[in-house]
Amino acid sequence: MDIMSLTAVEIGKKIKNKEISVVEAASACIDRIEKLEPDYNCFVTVVDKEVILENAKKIQADIDSGKLTGPLAGVPIAIKDNMCTEGILTTCSSKILSNFVPTYTAEAVLKLKEAGAVIVGKTNMDEFAMGSTTETSYYGITKNPWDINKVPGGSSGGSAAAVAAEEVPAALGSDTGGSIRQPASFCGVTGIKPTYGRVSRYGLIAYGSSLDQIGPIAKDVTDCATILETICTHDDKDSTSYDKAADKFTEALVDDVKGMKIGIPRDYFAEGIDEDVKNGVLEAAKVLEEKGAIVEEFDLGMVEYAIPAYYIIASAEASSNLERFDGVKYGYRTSDFTDLHNMYKKSRSEGFGPEVKRRIMLGSFVLSSGYYDAYYVKALKTKALIKQAFDKAFEKYDVILGPVAPTTALGVGESLSDPLKMYLGDIYTVSVNLAGLPGISIPCGLDKNGMPIGLQLLGQTFDEKSIIRAAYAYECTRSYERPKQLSERGL
Repeated sequence: MDIMSLTAVEIGKKIKNKEISVVEAASACIDRIEKLEPDYNCFVTVVDKEVILENAKKIQADIDSGKLTGPLAGVPIAIKDNMCTEGILTTCSSKILSNFVPTYTAEAVLKLKEAGAVIVGKTNMDEFAMGSTTETSYYGITKNPWDINKVPGGSSGGSAAAVAAEEVPAALGSDTGGSIRQPASFCGVTGIKPTYGRVSRYGLIAYGSSLDQIGPIAKDVTDCATILETICTHDDKDSTSYDKAADKFTEALVDDVKGMKIGIPRDYFAEGIDEDVKNGVLEAAKVLEEKGAIVEEFDLGMVEYAIPAYYIIASAEASSNLERFDGVKYGYRTSDFTDLHNMYKKSRSEGFGPEVKRRIMLGSFVLSSGYYDAYYVKALKTKALIKQAFDKAFEKYDVILGPVAPTTALGVGESLSDPLKMYLGDIYTVSVNLAGLPGISIPCGLDKNGMPIGLQLLGQTFDEKSIIRAAYAYECTRSYERPKQLSERGL
């Protein structure tokens, strides 16, 4: 039995039934990471093997004693490298945090540990989550397991690629403008971006504080719902945490969409979308219609304003959030400086990569005197109008269906040469963050080049159950597809 071909819930069940041990599951995970990491570069940090196995033994003892009974007990899970983990290097894939070891753990990661998950490492990402390809990392590019000449998407590309390559059964990512859903789409796996406030942001190193949300990436909807149920909790340490964040998301895992109203925005299928992606998504809509859902097209509006509004707001918040990285309190400090101001300047110049600098400068510009009202305030007004457009749509529909991205995975280097093209690739995802909505990405076929296509389902705020239900019903009509490269390697 190949343990790493199983889903997270399947591994948990086999551990509970004593078919495999926690140590066996952890060892299989370590072996797969050691074998594939030279090719895919999914991880920035892998926890020391002896530490992982020692933790696995402790978790096994707690399972045997009846202390741990949940579905994730003993399951290996990876964490995106922008979530603090006590005693484990946390870099945001940036040189400026290349020596930062936190003294505390992010709340979402704590919830996984309390559930008995085995934390095996920290996954690669775009530097400070700024990018859509996982090419801006200080630690090198992560490759797509479906084709190493393609990007895995971003910024949670390391997490999505690690799941697709079966290095881990599941991982946590973060989503500021599509950074869970888009890499899940590019890598042929499933990812959920929860409603803003569902998952505590305590310990998540901020990019855009009003937009960031932690969520799961896994092979299927069941795993994602199970992990989401584990990490959703009210947290007094996060002022944006929802009072009733916890919910039984696994109750929505029912193969029944009869009577569910699904809206398809015509705006999402205008110019710019790849024909294979368009056909794959519309075919998925037909499947749900055949299962009893009521599917209609409608005009959403405001779509063309989402990208400029998002990048103005996100960059403004990033320029403020990244002020704390100055070479004084923690992180990288230049070795050659003349005075305090020079030390600040050189530490940040040497520590940040070009994409981060670009967004800091853009954010500082839109917040500057004379431009604040013209850009930032106008973007905030646009954000409110986008939320109103979605609220109006959800008066009629339970779920909104569309593509995750206009194309499948791009070639390595294709976006870095044209940042604007990379920004425009977020056209279908950023509005969800601006409106604080939940969204899920699930695979819905392959394009003519054999690369995965992602289907996106969106719900009203705090209605994750509707998108989980629709996604699960669709998933029941198709089997999970592994990257062919794994089979070619005998895995």
